[in-house]
Amino acid sequence: MADSAHARHASEVRELPLIDYTASTAPEAFFDSLKQYGFATLISHPLDMERVNRIYSAWRAHFAEGVASEFTMDPIRQDGYFALDQAESAKGQAVRDYKEYFQFYRWGRCPSHLKHDLEAHFEDCLRFSTTLLRWVAEYLPADIVNRLSMPLESMIEDSAQTMLRVLHYPPVESGVVLPRAAAHEDINLLTILPASDGPGLELQLSDGQWIEVVNRPSQVVVNIGDMLQEATEEFLRSTTHRVASPDDGQAASGRMSLPLFLHPRPEVTLSSRYTADSYLGERLQELGVI
Repeated sequence: MADSAHARHASEVRELPLIDYTASTAPEAFFDSLKQYGFATLISHPLDMERVNRIYSAWRAHFAEGVASEFTMDPIRQDGYFALDQAESAKGQAVRDYKEYFQFYRWGRCPSHLKHDLEAHFEDCLRFSTTLLRWVAEYLPADIVNRLSMPLESMIEDSAQTMLRVLHYPPVESGVVLPRAAAHEDINLLTILPASDGPGLELQLSDGQWIEVVNRPSQVVVNIGDMLQEATEEFLRSTTHRVASPDDGQAASGRMSLPLFLHPRPEVTLSSRYTADSYLGERLQELGVI
């Protein structure tokens, strides 16, 4: 009876709750949203959205001009430019996502005229993420916290694996259906996603229904990755999400997005089954990237 009532309630949900980062209730509201949906939406956050919009504008132009061959994706280090024919495909999907992107690490390559804003945004995201991981730990059950190999915020200290992805979903012809990003879950601990420059992100509720993550210019969306699910023994669950194919009104515009994927250091123990390194390697193979 309770399960059917919950399913009816979930099917009525149309938007994630908006959480004011500066409110005293923010830590608990953030955790509750992650627990219920795998996602949380924050406003009044510390990330510089003017800088994010500069990044979108500059990189949209850079992709249009063509990325120099010196920045072509390195198959070993996984940094640099991934062209449309190098994009990942979601786990279990044969067709590649229709996107091009540049993967930026603290140590990685980047065109010099685009690097300053990326570095500044990267560092702001790391500080922001540390606070968010503290909030998560504050509300996790004590028995789960006690079984963690180390505090969540310590897992990311000096990690060379945390990565910022500058994503461009190119325009598509009217009537053509291509998977911008097929249904998937993220690999990492948390994903930090400032507002994109267009709609499209959708998440799947526990009853199977898909809902739109409303794209507001001032917000940041945060979602759980599979590594956090593994470390919390599935108390926190990563949620399947996708970037929907554009409708005819959006097809000609393309879309920019700037997710930061927060990763632990390779040696961090996530569970009795995995280190961060072994988990990442397994998933990259499944995605066809390595």
